Amino acid sequence: MTAELTGHRIAFLATNGVEQIELTSPWEAVKEAGGTPVLVSPQRDTLTGMIGDWDHGDTFTVDLHVSDARAEDFDSLVLPGGTLNADTLRVDEDALGFVRGFFSQHKPVAAICHAPWILINAGVAEGRTLTSVANVSLDLKNAGADWVDQEVVVDAGLTTSRTPDDLDAFNDKLVEEAAEGKHQDQTT
Repeated sequence: MTAELTGHRIAFLATNGVEQIELTSPWEAVKEAGGTPVLVSPQRDTLTGMIGDWDHGDTFTVDLHVSDARAEDFDSLVLPGGTLNADTLRVDEDALGFVRGFFSQHKPVAAICHAPWILINAGVAEGRTLTSVANVSLDLKNAGADWVDQEVVVDAGLTTSRTPDDLDAFNDKLVEEAAEGKHQDQTT
């Protein structure tokens, strides 16, 4: 991967229960591309990752509390999955407002696995073509999204993938889209 993201600040929005590999793998891809990943969370100080939905993983230092985070201070957003993580964030008003800010500013957003739940509650999934873990497909369809079962889907700056098995394709596309920057045809 080339240093396509030099000078870019990429927000990673996560909380306790984040699927660890869906946080760490894109994080490393952003760093390898020259970007600066920043962990944003409703947790203060640290959060705990999960390996699957059952096993506790590592502890990660939170860089910025979500109530202090502003989309205009970042170039793009990554939403890692994990059932507990996504279920918590989709009802957190600060998190939802932060996500909406990226869409209103037409900035790239990448979401994997259960993270598209957050897009539903943020009101930005309707009319979009995207993918997710199969368990979330009906929720997305009911929210007016066109759900497809593909490794990675890009819709006007919104990158989505299904599971950790898709991380290589997801990481490549999130870096590519972040390097491209704003997408003027992205809807809110």
